[in-house]
Amino acid sequence: MTPVRVGVFGLLGSGNLGNDGSLEAVLGYLRAEHPEAVVDALCGGPEAVSTRFGIPATRLHWYRGEYRTASRAGAIGAKALGKLVDAFRTAAWVRRHDVVIVPGMGVLEATLPLRPWGFPYALFLLCASGRLLGTKVALVSVGAAPIGNRSTRALVRWSARLAAYRSYRDTPSRDAMRAMGVDTTRDRAYPDLAFSLPAPETGTPAGTAATPGTVCVGVMNFHGSDDDRARAEQIHRRYLDGTIRFVRALVDDGRPVRLLTGDQVDAPVVAAILDAVDSPLVTAAEVASLHDLMKETAAADSVVAIRYHNLICALKAGTPTLALCYATKSDALMERMGLGAYRHPAREVDADRLLEQFRSLERNSALLRRTIAERNRLAARQLQDQFGELTEALFPARTHTQREAP
Repeated sequence: MTPVRVGVFGLLGSGNLGNDGSLEAVLGYLRAEHPEAVVDALCGGPEAVSTRFGIPATRLHWYRGEYRTASRAGAIGAKALGKLVDAFRTAAWVRRHDVVIVPGMGVLEATLPLRPWGFPYALFLLCASGRLLGTKVALVSVGAAPIGNRSTRALVRWSARLAAYRSYRDTPSRDAMRAMGVDTTRDRAYPDLAFSLPAPETGTPAGTAATPGTVCVGVMNFHGSDDDRARAEQIHRRYLDGTIRFVRALVDDGRPVRLLTGDQVDAPVVAAILDAVDSPLVTAAEVASLHDLMKETAAADSVVAIRYHNLICALKAGTPTLALCYATKSDALMERMGLGAYRHPAREVDADRLLEQFRSLERNSALLRRTIAERNRLAARQLQDQFGELTEALFPARTHTQREAP
């Protein structure tokens, strides 16, 4: 058979561990089920993707300053020119492929600050090119949410409509796209792709006698959503102050605290907490992948985290977890995993209330570990269904050939 040409697309290799973990999950599926596929990427960090995953990669944007604020006339002109050039570059790249996969990620949401002519425009170019050129574009287990900005909402809506295949990482994502006017009749919701990654071998087995030990606290350079720009600093200050108070309370109880991140942009928050608490009990983990995050959370007694993929890694590792929720995706995840009672609003962190919830989490640790283990097994089965459906949708000729083989 002629090798199928598969492209992967997104803000990959750009420092976000969750995005790269989603890519790893899709590459694992392709290598296991479609080893004949020839794979390359159009992404934010091509050098990092090629080095880590061993696939050719092309830069997503022609203008290298795409995500820097343009204030001078020259920079503004270059960015505008880049939008035009990217239309032709994207179409040329798409044309070379039979299939393009957008692996997970919150590509249909604006739960963090986002400009319409950044990634939403890039995604629209991809999906429009796929429709015009006959290349199947698949949005696989992606996140979506209601969007206030009209331009961003229009680009996201048309991207979804033009895609050949869509699945979502939770039911609220599918509901959000339906509310935007997308026909989701045939779209299904599955767990996040990161649940298909192998779990770490280390950790505290269920039923082990609990002793006060390490607490992982996942942090984020959080300033609210795209609709919160007017009060972004106020939101950030309240989140940071509440987190510092919580970490200080853990240290006062003699608990070792391990600070975790999920993106390079989170480093200033780690530095602020270390400076404010100033205790040898508080240390920062150096993590370069979701596997690193899973190992850290597996070795902890409990986890308190805000970033979505910090939560997923902790839950995949089987560790009782309390979520600081800033978007519906985190609420949906905690409900799916049977920990709906252990949620706290990220925009209104109350350290005293958070500490109460944390103590309840630890009192119920043994029961929660059993619940998480059951939900992890269910998620693994559901993702096998996702990959099977993906094969049927994107590689039907090869599926038919395999069935007819003697």
